Amino acid sequence: MNPAQLAAPGAVGRLKAIAMKGRRIKGIRPGRNRHRLICQRERCVALDVIPDVVGHHIVEGTAGNTGIGLAMVGAALGYRVVIVFPRTQSKEKKDAIRLMGAELIEVDAVPYANPNHYARYSGQLAEELNRTEPNGAIWANQFDNTDNRKAHYDTTAPEIWDQLEGKLDGFICAVGSGGTLGGVSMAFKERNPAIQIGLADPGGAALYGFYTEGELCASGTSITEGIGQSRITKNLEGVVVDKAYRISDEEALPILFDLVQEVGLCLGGSAGVNIAGAMHLARDMGPGHTIVTILCDHGSRYQSKLYNPAFLREKGLPVPAWLDD
Repeated sequence: MNPAQLAAPGAVGRLKAIAMKGRRIKGIRPGRNRHRLICQRERCVALDVIPDVVGHHIVEGTAGNTGIGLAMVGAALGYRVVIVFPRTQSKEKKDAIRLMGAELIEVDAVPYANPNHYARYSGQLAEELNRTEPNGAIWANQFDNTDNRKAHYDTTAPEIWDQLEGKLDGFICAVGSGGTLGGVSMAFKERNPAIQIGLADPGGAALYGFYTEGELCASGTSITEGIGQSRITKNLEGVVVDKAYRISDEEALPILFDLVQEVGLCLGGSAGVNIAGAMHLARDMGPGHTIVTILCDHGSRYQSKLYNPAFLREKGLPVPAWLDD
C-alpha cells in the first residue's frame, strides 16, 4: 500500500485522523509529561522532592524533546535547567534548548553500559550539583522516573479515550523512555483488555527482539532521534505489548514526505515510525478497527537531517522529488 494513497486527513477533537481503507489511524500530539516531571505548582506534578526555590537546578539527559520541554518549564518557573545531550542529535533541537536559556552539555554517543552515556552522566552531574549548589539539584530521570508514565496514564490516555468515546481497538508508538507507551497502554488495558498494544521500533533498538523473541537484541541503524531503547526502563516494567514491528528508515521517510505534500503535516522521524507501525497494526487487525498513535513533534526540528537532500543521500536514503527541486 502506498502511504500517499492511505493518508486522508480528518479531525476528532484535538486528534488528527488518517483513514486507511476501512481502518482509522488517529494521531495525538501530547506534551504534559515534561511539566509533570518537575512542576509542583498548580497541582500538576508528582515529584515532592523539588523545592519551590528559584535557582534550583533541574538536570536531565535527553536525546529528544524532553530537554526542550524541561527548558521551557524551567524558564517559566525559575529553575535552572542543565541538559546533557548526545552531540549526534540535530542542530535545531540544540538551538531550541539554548534559546530557552538552559545550559546544554554535549557528550559523545556511547552505549548505556558506558558511565558516560548521556542519561547516566546526567545522574552523576545532578548528584554533584546537589552537593555543591546552594539551592541543590534534582535529576528528572525520565527513563526510570515512573511519574513519566503516570502523566500519560492520568492525562494522555483519558483524553484519547474520552474523545473517541472508548471506541478504539489498538494503540501503538515507538519508545524512548517508555513513558508514553507504558502509561497509555496500562490505562487502556484497564478499560478494555482487548485493546491491542503495539510497539514500533526503529533500527538499532533492542525492544523489537525483546517483545518478539524475549531477548534484547539490536539490529540495523536509524537516523531517527529520541526513540529506540536498549533496555527495559522502569517505565516499561509490567507493560504488555501484543504486537511489535521493526520499522526501517526506508519505510518511515516516504510516509513523512507524503504527509507534507498530501496532508500538509510536517513531522519528525519518530512520528513517521509511529505511523508506519500503525499501518502494520491496521493491516494485521483488518478493516473496521480504530488505531491510535502519537505525532510526536514538528519536522522543523530535523530540517538539517530528515529534510536535507544532501544528508539523505549521504545515508543512502530516499529523497523526495519536491525536496530536491
